[in-house]
Amino acid sequence: MSDVLRIDDVKRIIQDALSAVHVEVRDLTGTSDHFDVTVVSAAFEGKSLIQQHQLVYDALGDAMSGPVHALQLRTQTPAQWTENPASD
Repeated sequence: MSDVLRIDDVKRIIQDALSAVHVEVRDLTGTSDHFDVTVVSAAFEGKSLIQQHQLVYDALGDAMSGPVHALQLRTQTPAQWTENPASD
């Protein structure tokens, strides 16, 4: 895994792994290692918040112990997104 993940890389990895209907990624520091991420996926249905976040961490795999040092997450199901979009 590369020492740097671009925003597009993070978005693609999460979107592909979770069949996400919406993924929004912001680089919080400009150093490509601290990200703010919003993910909307049906994979979160029936899962606790901790389980939802674990799915995202699992999707990023080795990047979580390498190029990604911090990840601020907001996760929602499609129904939750429809009721209250968490977009900035």
